[in-house]
Amino acid sequence: MAKKKNKLASGKISTTTQRYLDIAEIRDNVMVMKDGTMRAVLLVSSLNFSLKSEDEQNAIISSYVGFLNNLENPLQIIVQSREFKIEPYLEDLDKRRQEQTNELLRVQTAEYLSYIRELILLGKIMNKRFYVVVTYDPLSNKQKSFFSRLIETVKPATLIRLKEEKFQSRQEALLARTEKITSGLASMSLKSVMLDTQSLIELLYNTYNPDTSGNQVLSDVNKLRGH
Repeated sequence: MAKKKNKLASGKISTTTQRYLDIAEIRDNVMVMKDGTMRAVLLVSSLNFSLKSEDEQNAIISSYVGFLNNLENPLQIIVQSREFKIEPYLEDLDKRRQEQTNELLRVQTAEYLSYIRELILLGKIMNKRFYVVVTYDPLSNKQKSFFSRLIETVKPATLIRLKEEKFQSRQEALLARTEKITSGLASMSLKSVMLDTQSLIELLYNTYNPDTSGNQVLSDVNKLRGH
């Protein structure tokens, strides 16, 4: 009976969060979902709207309205807040203070360090990142017949391993949508960059492991492939 319990216990421990995610695989800078759809993720810059002039604000609003009106497919906007790891920055500043030969600069650096430390005591400094998730769904591909699109989406999730040709065609359609979104964001003075495979893995790891991600560096996926 004891052996049986140990086996059951070990079975529970081996269960990972990956089993409960909707992602089948990450390849060539895109996420392939278990339902056959695909995702590309854009890291987007921010802007301080309140500091803009009235004309600039009106221009941004007008561009945003045009951006929304031109959307043909679903879009997901994600805002992540993480505590800013400021200790390495403070350590670097303190090191520079000690190495500073100019007495005035040394004093000013010390005062700045003191100010930052007092600021930290008042509350945590948060770092925000903005992401836009672009989707591709075979059912939304109007160039194919309804039954062809339906067959592509009803395959069992565990058996979805896209053939290279099919993956390439879907990836091209997804990238075309991504470029259109990038252009729309640029009209609002927002810079964006598409996450590559390594960045996608790190994003997911940091999202689902916030407590350990700050202390553990992931291996480069390209180096892993080389082995």
